[in-house]
Parts: sequence; structure tokens; C-alpha cells
Amino acid sequence: MSSSVPSNVAKRLEKLNEKDPLIHLKAWIDWEGFRPTLMKIREKKRKSNAGRKSFDVVMMFKALILQHVYQLSDEQTEYQIRDRYSFCRFLEIAPSDRVPDAKTIWLFREQLVKRDLIECLFFDFNEQLKRRGYRARKGQIVDASFVDVPRQRNKREENKQIKAGEIPERFTKNPHVGAQKDTDARWTKKNQEVHFGYKNHVVVDHQHKFIRN
Repeated sequence: MSSSVPSNVAKRLEKLNEKDPLIHLKAWIDWEGFRPTLMKIREKKRKSNAGRKSFDVVMMFKALILQHVYQLSDEQTEYQIRDRYSFCRFLEIAPSDRVPDAKTIWLFREQLVKRDLIECLFFDFNEQLKRRGYRARKGQIVDASFVDVPRQRNKREENKQIKAGEIPERFTKNPHVGAQKDTDARWTKKNQEVHFGYKNHVVVDHQHKFIRN
């Protein structure tokens, strides 16, 4: 840390370090080891260099880890990254850097799911935790939570087709439209709150709160 940092700020960061578990998580895991697997979603070459540069795949995977550890929706993950210094530090981004929005987080996760990469990535993540001595010794919690995704604006007939397991013609004709449509998510209600997305069953270590499955 630079010596130009005011002493009161340095003390605040020091206190934060004492309670921030993400410091250890960042140090324990070989994050770069995930890169070869994560890069499989970028195998298709870009047609041009126009437009914004894609977010780093390792940073995006770390964002998914944050999302699961803290049980956040895509929208909340975006907000918390913008709001929390500890999240930015874990992701190695500065306050002035671009932050992935909810749709980008959803799309990244979908790309991993479609290529059957999620399970092997989390298996490797958990194995690295085990080697550090973090095992589920004090029981496990099975938690069911909703993962909200961007709400769709489809035509009524298109929604009928989706519920019937069909893909609307408009989605297949225009790949740009199809890439933004989630045909697997569903509407549901919990405690008078309406959700659109997925019900996520997570096995969490009772003591350390790390995800096991």
C-alpha cells in the first residue's frame, strides 16, 4: 500500500482485512488454473475488434463464486460489486473500472452451462478448498433460493410455445434476439414476491459457508 494513503484510511483497511474472508479465498485458490477451461466459451473468433472488450473470464468466474457464496441474484451481484470494496478487491477491479451488469453475468453463466463446464469448475474449486483443510465437518445446509434473471418481453404466443418446450421462430431467425432470450427460466411466487428465473438448491458447509454442491 502506498505511503500516501491517509492513516485513518489505512486503519480502516486494516480492520477490514481482519474480517474479510475473501482475502483468504483469493490467496488459497489457483484462479489462473481455471483459465483454460473458461476460455472454451471464447473459442469462436470475433468478427472484428469493434465494440467493447469482453470481461476477463477469470474475473467473471470469481463473480459467480461471489454470487453463490453470498446467495445473490444477478441484479444483486452487479449492485454489490459496485457497492462493496471487498468485492472489487477480490475481483481485482478499481472503482473506476467497468462492472459486469446483470445480463452479462447471466450470459456468462449460461455459456458455461451450455458447454457443461459448471460442474467441473466447481468441483475443482471445492477440491482446492479441501486441500486447504476446509471440509464439511460440522454438517451441511441444503438451501433453496431463487436466482432471478432478466425478465423477458415476449409475445403471448411465444410464451405459449416456450411453455410447450418449443423455441419461437423469431428467436432462431435472429441470433441476436435468441442470445438474449432465456427459454428455461420460469415465473414463480414466494412470500408474495414474484420471481422469474431458477430455483437453486445449494449444499453449503455449515461452519465455513462454502458451497459443496
